[in-house]
Amino acid sequence: METAIIKIGNSKGLRLSKAILEKYNINEKVEIILEKGRIILKPIEKPRQDWDKAFQKMHLENDDQLLINDVFDSEKFEEWK
Repeated sequence: METAIIKIGNSKGLRLSKAILEKYNINEKVEIILEKGRIILKPIEKPRQDWDKAFQKMHLENDDQLLINDVFDSEKFEEWK
């Protein structure tokens, strides 16, 4: 694929198509990696984005219960004193 370098104020940039932005989940920022004569644009991921909404949904669906006990019967707390 070929694209033109365009003037943006005193700088220059390149325009990415909507299809590329959607396919690679590029929103507002990218990481630029310079590697062996190449420029790599990598989407910046937000791995915890929208967790609050997911947790609220889990709570409403009563799906936020522990799968295992947080204290085991075999634990000896005396050892920690």
